[in-house]
Order: sequence, then C-alpha cells, then structure tokens
Amino acid sequence: MTKQSLKCIVLILAAGVSACGGGSGSGGGAVVVPPTSSTPPPSPPSSTSCSLVNRQNFAASVLNEWYLFPETLPSALDSAAYTSVQAYINALTATARGQGRDRYFTYVTSIQEENAYYASGATAGFGVRLAYQGSRIFVIEAFEGAPALAAGIDRGTEILAIGTNTSNLVSVADILATQGSAGISSALGPNTVGTSRVLRISDASGARNITVAKADYNIDPLSSRYGVKVIDNGGGQRVGYVNMRTFISTADNQLRTAFADFRAQGITNFVIDFRYNGGGLVSTAEVMGDLLAGNRFSSDIFSVTRFRASKASNNETKRFAPQTQSVSPVKIAFIATGATASASELVMASFVPYLGVNAALIGSNSYGKPVGQIALDLTACDDRIRVVAFAKENAAGQGDYYSGLAGTMRSTCAAADDITRPLGDPQEASLRTALDFIAGRSCTAIVVGQSAQSASTRTERRVLPVPENANTAQRDVSGSF
Repeated sequence: MTKQSLKCIVLILAAGVSACGGGSGSGGGAVVVPPTSSTPPPSPPSSTSCSLVNRQNFAASVLNEWYLFPETLPSALDSAAYTSVQAYINALTATARGQGRDRYFTYVTSIQEENAYYASGATAGFGVRLAYQGSRIFVIEAFEGAPALAAGIDRGTEILAIGTNTSNLVSVADILATQGSAGISSALGPNTVGTSRVLRISDASGARNITVAKADYNIDPLSSRYGVKVIDNGGGQRVGYVNMRTFISTADNQLRTAFADFRAQGITNFVIDFRYNGGGLVSTAEVMGDLLAGNRFSSDIFSVTRFRASKASNNETKRFAPQTQSVSPVKIAFIATGATASASELVMASFVPYLGVNAALIGSNSYGKPVGQIALDLTACDDRIRVVAFAKENAAGQGDYYSGLAGTMRSTCAAADDITRPLGDPQEASLRTALDFIAGRSCTAIVVGQSAQSASTRTERRVLPVPENANTAQRDVSGSF
C-alpha cells in the first residue's frame, strides 16, 4: 500500500481489548484507517468465503505486512489450534504483549460497528462507566441520553446486586468472589437493545431496586453537563475546563466552539480532563492540539509518526496548524488516571517540549500507549483488523512511555479521583489539585511507576473493566456498559 493510499485510512489511537483504570490491565490507543472504495484493502485469501481459516489467514497477512514489531511474530503458527480470529491474533502477538508493547492493541472488530462509533459515538447499553474497587462496583460516569441516567443512576452510585428480576438478585460481592469481573459482564447481559436488568443500587437517596433496559444511544464526547466550563480560580483568574471522554469525529466542532469561547474571553490557563479517555481518532487529537496552539509556530512539531522499516515511506511529521479558534496557553493541567491512554497521551506529550514545567500531569500515572493502529478490512466478512503499525513521539523525540507519562511530564501532582463529587466540580480532588497547579500552589508529585490513585488515598485499586468480547465503544471508553 502506498503512502497516498494509506492516507485514505482513518488513523486511531484508542483503547485495547481489556483496558483497566487505576494503572493496571491493558489499555488503548490505535491508529485506524478504514479503506474506501478507491483504496481497496489487501486481497483477501484465495477463497472469498468467511470460513474461520480464511479470516485467520487474512489477519496473519495483515500482521506480516504491517505489524510494528515484526521480529516478535512467530515464524510459523498453526491457526487450526485456535477457535477464533482473536485467539489467533493473541497468539501471534504474545511476544510483544509479554514485552509490554502490544497489550491486546491488535484485534479484530466489526467494520460496521466501528464506523458507527467513530462517526457519532453510536453504541448500545445502559450508558454507564463502571469501576471495581475491591469487592464493590461503582458508577463513575453516566452518559446523557442513555437509560441509566434517565433512571437516576449517576456518578457515585454503588451497584449492590444484579438480577433479571427482584427474586433472583445476586450480590456484586458474591459474583466477584465466585466468577470475577467476567461474572459481572455476564450478569449485566449482552449489549443488545431491550436487555433488561434489575439493579439494587445505593446513593445519596439510599438503597433501592431499579429496572433499566439497554438501548441505543450516542456517547457525547463532551458532556452537555460538565464537558466545557469556565471556572473562577480566585484572584481574578479564570480557567478553561474541558472534560473529553473520547476522540471521535463529533468532538471536532464541539472543541472548536469551546475554544472559540475561551479565546473570546481571553483565557490562557486550562484544565484538560482526560481521566478516563482511552483515545480514538488521531485526526481529532490533532484538532485539539491545533486549538491549543495559538502561541505555536507552523514550523513547530506536534508529533512524529514512525512505521516499521519496510513501511518507512509512510512516516510523517505533523506540525501545529493554529486555527481562528486557537488559544495561547500559559499553563495546562492534564488530569489523568491509569485509564488515560493513546490519543489523550499523544496530546499531553506533544506539549511537553513547549510548555515544560507549565504542562502538568494531575491525578495518577497514565496507561502508557505510545503506539497506534491502522485498520485493514475483509469487507465480505465485516472483519476489520486493527493492527499496531506505528509509534508516536513528540518534538523532543519522547515516545517510549510504555509505563505511562509520569516520567515524561516535567510537572506532576498526585490526586485522587473523587467519585463522591460530580465531574467538573472545582472541589473534586483531581480538579482541585489541577486548579492549585494553575494558581502556582505546591503539590505532591506522582511517583514514577506508581500505577493506581495517589499514594495518600490508595487503599484498594480502582479498575475500569472491559469485557472479553468488547465492542468498539467499550474498547475506547473504558468501563462502559
């Protein structure tokens, strides 16, 4: 495939198969390019049928041509020993995974499903983001326009028990003890419209049973409730706050509108809340970078993309392109957790060479995914192979942050993710710490290599689960159900 034809593929930096928050598990980040009619994908196997062996052969051909770590691929691997395309891919990438370079970032997904998600955030489910903490499960975010929020479930709600009706409720603690996190995914049911569950929940209004059914909805990348705010930080200082859930195309114009307003108000200090952002489209990350680049030159490098040696003709340097809506940051505080990965890490790392100590990582260490995927399609079978094919680095050549960005960012401040307060609340612990950084107040640095919440508050690691058979939304929006 030529560089010109590769340009017709959508690049993504997004979540992997089993992303975890709080600093462990596998996370996301990929570059994806769906081929168009003018740029057909590589020829499928000799048979056009969708037999398992043909689908596996197609996946192997994609990896052999494009995989960023070709030296790790086995010289021979019999696909007959594997009962699915994904199981075969997992075996092919096992060596790189053991090295921490491909933590389930290479996978097969549905072309139709993925296109719908990246175009509009379309998915199906209850519309919540869940996190495990010990033997308990909490809702850490609820999405507008989805069933859960309409039923009164929001951030901070604890799920105590799950059943198909009130007579067969099983406690979350029992499910986790006997079946682990996979048992919770099973208890919540498939992501098909109409799947109904009775949940026993507890929140500020007390404990009660509610019935909620899964439905189609669109994840809004910037919440209509707290996605964009101007916060009074005292002393006449105003701070622009953006909470970005995911990098999909519908975010582009939302971001332009938000930053145009910040620019009109003369705001130069920002908090960018990426705490659960598993990544997404590289093109949207570049839009965000450009909107934060009012004081950058067009010669300044945003990022460098590097492919394997045999595909080096596709390497590219992306320079900042300030827009009419662009702001000129003096300080940026980026809020992160172990669920922050890929495209969000790309944006953060890209400002380190220019803002230095004035660009801070707030919260806890990020996931660590400096690589991305391209997507190649076996159209007749609705198979899209997302293969790790390139690495990203910033203008200073920093790109080897597989253990997270705490060792790359010049300033860091440890803080808890306080789910007892709404996102965007200036008194929420991570946002409060970010505002303190903007104001010049001191903080406790994040320990490099520490992978959960701040050491001062960590008692049990909070994990954002991703089901084994995750859909596109669940890969990129960690913990979503």
